[in-house]
Amino acid sequence: MSNLEKYIIVFLISMVPVVELRGAIPIGIGAYNLPVVQTFIICIIGNMIPVPFIFLFARKVLEWGIDKPVLSKPFSFLLNKGHKGGQKLKAKAGRGLYYALFLFVGIPVPGTGAWTGTLAASILDLDFKKTVLAVLAGVLLAGIIMAISSYGLFEIIF
Repeated sequence: MSNLEKYIIVFLISMVPVVELRGAIPIGIGAYNLPVVQTFIICIIGNMIPVPFIFLFARKVLEWGIDKPVLSKPFSFLLNKGHKGGQKLKAKAGRGLYYALFLFVGIPVPGTGAWTGTLAASILDLDFKKTVLAVLAGVLLAGIIMAISSYGLFEIIF
């Protein structure tokens, strides 16, 4: 497999929900033996491409599904739960809401990431530019953490 094919695979993996760059960076560095900096950059770009689409369309899709027979219950639940939780979070975090979003996206633990953070921001009707910047900062932080830990782990093993 050529390096170009490896970069394309890592790029595509970084776009997948849940896995995102948290899975793509270790694959690029460990499995494919790609350079750390190039892998980091490719994964950041791949992880950020879906963000504007998620922000702009996720809520609309959920609202569209509210009156559909099969989708009504789960979509209504997601919208109501997201709205109620978001209002509580807004009240507690105040102006620190975007810092909380940054940390939520940036700390690489299961259930967090650009997809989840952006979906939450969309449901909360947060500002688009501030959301994208907070998510980008979080993705950069997660990428740094994953690159350092992946590089260090594979250096110890090999």
